[in-house]
Amino acid sequence: MEVWNYANLWESVARATPTRPALIHGEQVLTWEQFDGRANALARRLVEKGLTHQSKVAAYLYNGPEYIESYYAAFKAGLVPFNTNYRYSGDELVYLFDNADAEAVVFHASFAETAASVRARLPKVKAWIAVAEEGFPVPDWAEDYDAIVAGDGARFEAPWGRSADDLLFMYTGGTTGMPKGVMWRQEDLFKGLGGGANLLLGLPPLETVEEAGVRAKANAESAEPQAITIPVAPLMHATGQFISFGQLISGGAIATLPSRKFDPAVLFDEVERLGVSGLIIVGLAFAAPMLECLEANPGRWTMPSLKRIVSSGTMWSAENKQGLLKHLPNIMLMDSLGSSEALGLASSASGGGVSAATAKFATGPNAAVFTEDGRRVAPGSGERGLVAVGGHTPLGYYKDEEKSAKTFRIFEGQRWSVPGDWATVEADGAITLLGRGSQVINTGGEKVFPEEVEESLKRFPGVRDAAVVGLPDPRFGERICAVVDVADGDQPSLADLQAHVKANLADYKVPRDLVFASVVRAPNGKLDYKLVRTQALEALGAKA
Repeated sequence: MEVWNYANLWESVARATPTRPALIHGEQVLTWEQFDGRANALARRLVEKGLTHQSKVAAYLYNGPEYIESYYAAFKAGLVPFNTNYRYSGDELVYLFDNADAEAVVFHASFAETAASVRARLPKVKAWIAVAEEGFPVPDWAEDYDAIVAGDGARFEAPWGRSADDLLFMYTGGTTGMPKGVMWRQEDLFKGLGGGANLLLGLPPLETVEEAGVRAKANAESAEPQAITIPVAPLMHATGQFISFGQLISGGAIATLPSRKFDPAVLFDEVERLGVSGLIIVGLAFAAPMLECLEANPGRWTMPSLKRIVSSGTMWSAENKQGLLKHLPNIMLMDSLGSSEALGLASSASGGGVSAATAKFATGPNAAVFTEDGRRVAPGSGERGLVAVGGHTPLGYYKDEEKSAKTFRIFEGQRWSVPGDWATVEADGAITLLGRGSQVINTGGEKVFPEEVEESLKRFPGVRDAAVVGLPDPRFGERICAVVDVADGDQPSLADLQAHVKANLADYKVPRDLVFASVVRAPNGKLDYKLVRTQALEALGAKA
């Protein structure tokens, strides 16, 4: 029986293509042999520090080779890696690391001050390992990451071995409560992501672990250039992390941007310099400045190597897609509906003369839309339902049986992951995404999904980004407030925006308040609705 563990899969690729690039960060290029050896050395050190089978390892890191190496080391040693939002404050870090039962923390040295302030409150942590940065040396209370990975690179496997049941935790952003750790068995994650299949190349799922290496070697010996992917979105977000895992299984390379702040010009320069074939983004937080940069610099970049841009986790407007395709007519834009706890809900593709509508998706092979009482929504009925996915799903949320029971439900005698996305089903079977139920606004008894109002606002000329929240209202319970970021130029009036929205949506969905401000988003590109609501209340002088 095959043990579908990412350490086994990546080791197969490393044996087959040792001299090919695996990780690229600016001028730093690590081959598959170096990637594998550095992860072996780190895995060995984590076990020497007293970590045991399925001990938890936090990746408190910016994008870079160290992020993926830390995960690879954890997989090799039978440990559980998990993501950390690097914008968290001290109290938030304590909650996360305590909730996850972290026993090791790998962190960039620029976070040392925050990490030092919470060390005494985290007695379970046995190893603090710092990645030095320019101007930020390794603190004296932590171990030097670079010194560790330069050690013994011989293959490492812990005494307890590896298993397809070994876990990975993906902590959600916590915008609707405290962060939750989604527990993925490695086999379920691997197969939920397609099992090594490559639709672009027409390759079916892998039948054996060693086949990963066979395919990687065949790619290396072909005339085709190596596939290089840049996760523009943070690797702490499921979109960037999970898609990167799949690219590595196929023998590709992952390149990360050296800059801490996203600059689309730097991104496009790297695409041309490296011959990048794929980008991973999270909706308009990345796609909007990318389009603005292309519009402001016509003809500066040709990017002939770029074949696809993949997005997931938030809505990506059709207007933006059309704009990108105008500048990059030969690429494919892949828009995936999914979440940390639900892979393959639905997808859409734009390119080759076809541009998908905003929030319109074809459901995945294991997905369906159900009413709250478990009935399938009939196509063309106009009934709203919850998007669900079956097949390979997570075990649940770590140490939270109540939330697990609400998300992982039994419909038609089968277990489904139901993350809370509402949709209608069109007559042709496609779905129209309405939004996440946890953010729904109840105004006068009518339910309004912020996302559909936001997408309408974004279509108004000059609007760069928009967020919609519900504010207290003595008559209707909640009223709709729009927070809008506009490009340079005249600001539209509330009446202008109301007329625009009313032309597309029902009257009760029209904003009653307007705030002009930069829209608050998390590093992964998702809206932080709690902060946006606070922002709106402060701007209007209102009280919650």
